[in-house]
Amino acid sequence: MDLRTPKELGGQGGEATNPEQLFAAGYSACFESALRLVARMQKKTLTNAAITAKVTLGKNDQGGYQLAVELSGKLEGVSKEEAMSLMEVAHTVCPYSNATRNNIEVKLSLTD
Repeated sequence: MDLRTPKELGGQGGEATNPEQLFAAGYSACFESALRLVARMQKKTLTNAAITAKVTLGKNDQGGYQLAVELSGKLEGVSKEEAMSLMEVAHTVCPYSNATRNNIEVKLSLTD
C-alpha cells in the first residue's frame, strides 16, 4: 500500500493514502458491524445501513496533533429516532469507539 503524508502536513501528497484515511476505513467498518449487531439484539430490521467516517487532524493545546471523527450513518428500515438510538448504542459497543472514548472528539450524525 502506498502511504504518503498529505501536502497540508508538508508531504508530497498525491495518489496515495494516509493514516487518517486508513483509520476512517477501519472505524467505519467496525462501527457498521457494531450497529448491525445492536439492531439484531434490539430486533430492529435494517433494510440497509452504511457508515461513513470523516477523520480530521488538528493541533492540540500541547503543540501536537489530535484526531477528530464524524461518523455519519445512513440507516434504512427504521425511523430517524430509532436510527439515532441505534447509532448511540453502537457507539458504546464498537471497539474503536471504546478505544477512543474520552481521548478524541467523536460526533454521530445521520444522512438522508
